[in-house]
This record gives sequence, structure tokens and C-alpha cells, in this order.
Amino acid sequence: MNVPALIKPPALRPGVTLAVVSPASTPKPELVRQGIERLEALGYCAALASHALDRGPLYYAGTIEQRLRDLQDAFADPAIDGILCTRGGWGSAELLPYLDVELIRTHPKPFIGYSDHTSLHCWLRQQANLVTFYGPMGAADFGRGDRVEDGVDLASWNHALGGSDSWSLGAAEGLRVLRGGVAEGVLDGGCLSIYAEAIGTPFAPRPVQGVLFLEDIGVKPFQWDRLLLHLRYAGLLEGVQGIVFGDMRQCVGPEEQDLLEAAILHSLRDFAGPIAMGLPSGHVGGPNVTLPLGVRVRLDLADPGEPRLSFLESAVTVGA
Repeated sequence: MNVPALIKPPALRPGVTLAVVSPASTPKPELVRQGIERLEALGYCAALASHALDRGPLYYAGTIEQRLRDLQDAFADPAIDGILCTRGGWGSAELLPYLDVELIRTHPKPFIGYSDHTSLHCWLRQQANLVTFYGPMGAADFGRGDRVEDGVDLASWNHALGGSDSWSLGAAEGLRVLRGGVAEGVLDGGCLSIYAEAIGTPFAPRPVQGVLFLEDIGVKPFQWDRLLLHLRYAGLLEGVQGIVFGDMRQCVGPEEQDLLEAAILHSLRDFAGPIAMGLPSGHVGGPNVTLPLGVRVRLDLADPGEPRLSFLESAVTVGA
């Protein structure tokens, strides 16, 4: 089977235009407006998609056709440089059978979102082999708090989307060691529940040959145990060299953190690689870290005092 070459989208620098889209649920308009204001204060231009604020049917931001059109128009439009989702919720998976892979391959752009958009990240990686970005969204993060820094980790945003070819995340960002060791390979993953629910469908994730990142919200210790077992039985941990978990404070309170860690280590007792926890990307209570998916990384947990997730290549192409 011929594997298409990895596609790295063009870098995002201040001055470019971001399409603000809602492939899933309806966002709060006031948060979208605040998010756009903060994007513009950072030097970006923002173009709100036609149906980004639609309400319905149900909890969706428009029909399947409307959400699909907004997303694909953003890829096709030469005036758009990147695509930023407003929020997650539910609905992205409905678009998967209808996406135009050739359109996306010939118009690659940074796609940024998390949570429900894990299904889109998986599809874009598997079908288009496009590097995507698991990170802050327009309403959920740029629109949160009293200032942009309350919801967005600007350092990782600039590194990931600006073209840095060597940068890292560590203890300062919240990373800590559950099991020591060193792993290297491609970074992939996303929201655990969305990732696992795709198993058995035509859009199921493929085994990661490298480092797997997993996070979620409201998932209890026994559910993490159960879902990780599901990944193991489905063969999705075959080839995984290391695992990084997200900010578990959105899953359990301080009184259950020890139980959560024990449940994860129990479920992964036959997994030999290093395991880290605490990387605040996705569902977080503070600044959201941007993670480029599809690029090579090194997870070094040999020293418990200096855990490090290092990015070994640029996630974007930088023009002359």
C-alpha cells in the first residue's frame, strides 16, 4: 500500500486569516465574539463561517450539510490560512463520510480543535496524512477568562503553528512521571472517549507508532480503566512506545487523583513503555497547550524531576 507523504500545512503568523467554524455543537455567541477579539488583538484576522453560530437542529450548529460546507469552504478558500473550531460538544463524526480528501490534500491548512474534533483529527491524519493541531478553540479557550492567557498557552501555540523545529514541554507545563523511561516516534491521540468510540467503524484510529496522547473530561477512574482495556483489546496500543495523559483535574477531584493513577497503571500493567500525566491540552482549567499531531517527538521520563516531551521537527512549512 502506498502511504501518502506527510503534509505539513503552512505556518500561521500574525496577519493571516483564520476561519472560525463549528463542526459540532452550537457555541455561545458572546464567547465567540470575545475569542475573535482576542485573536485580532494577537494580530490575526478572523472570518466567522456562515453557520458557526447556528442553533439546531438539536444541539448542532446547523445541519450536516451546513457544517460540512463551512469546513470544506474554509479549506478551499484561498483567503483562509487556518481553521479554528469554536467548541466541541458532539457532531464532528457526522461529517466524516462526506469529506473531500482531494480538496483537503490540495489545500492543506492548520486545523485546530479538540474534544469532539478528535474524530476529524483522526480522519485528516489517516485519509489526508495532514498534520493537525490539538489545541485551544475560539469560544472554549480564546473566549474564556479575563485575558487570552487564561485560556491559551501562547508559547506552545506560537511554537507549534509558527514553525519551531525544536521545542519541548515539561514540568513547568504540568508534566509528571507515572513510569520512567524514554520513547520516540509520531505523536497522535486525542479525547479518549471519542477515540475509543470509533473502534469498529470505518473511521477507527490506527495503531500509533510512537507516543499516544489521551485526555478527557468527566471520566472516572473505573472508566479510564475500562476504556484503556478496550484500546488494548482492539490492538491500538500495539506499536505505542510511550503514553502521555492530559490534565486529569477535569475528570476527578483531588481526592480521587491517586485512585485514577492507580487505575491507569493497573490497566496498563502489561504496557512496558514510559507513562506521563498532567499535560494540559484539551479539557483544561487553565492555559490550553497546543499539540501538533503527526510529528516526531521524544518522551524522556528517565529523570522524574525533569520530564520532557520534545518535538523533533516543525509541524508546519515556513515560506521564504
